[in-house]
Amino acid sequence: MATAARLTLVLGGARSGKSRYAESLIAALPPPWVYVATAQALDAEMAERIAAHQARRGDDWRTIEAPRDLGCALATCGNAPALVDCLTLWLSNAMLADVDIDVEIARLDEALAQGAGPVVLVANEVGLGIVPDNALARKFRDLQGALNQRIAARADRVVLVVAGIPIIVKDAP
Repeated sequence: MATAARLTLVLGGARSGKSRYAESLIAALPPPWVYVATAQALDAEMAERIAAHQARRGDDWRTIEAPRDLGCALATCGNAPALVDCLTLWLSNAMLADVDIDVEIARLDEALAQGAGPVVLVANEVGLGIVPDNALARKFRDLQGALNQRIAARADRVVLVVAGIPIIVKDAP
């Protein structure tokens, strides 16, 4: 496993192993660790997914529920290694709240710039699939692609996880 980067972006498709890999990056650092959760249990299936993620983590993890305000959540992490899982759900939550996405992304960008501890961000790489058949889904895909590019430009390390295998895309010294 590579040494700790200040900011790492872990990308992958659905069920690619990106969250498990991101957790391993944080767990390789001294605890305590912070898990910034953006998912909301709006149905039984999502509640099961959240429970499975929680079951993988032990008592050394502190969870912050932040479906929308990542900037505030990251500010409370201090120097502790933090994992944000995931930007894709965060973006979806922001779109459903009908807020100014550019303002929300700028707030996230500012929080990342001011952060003290190492941060690992997880996001889906949604642009590898078919072109969505409706305007909302196309807008989401386009916004997610732009968000991923912006975070990747800022990140020290970018990792693409495919079938559980991490591929280093960017690794700044």
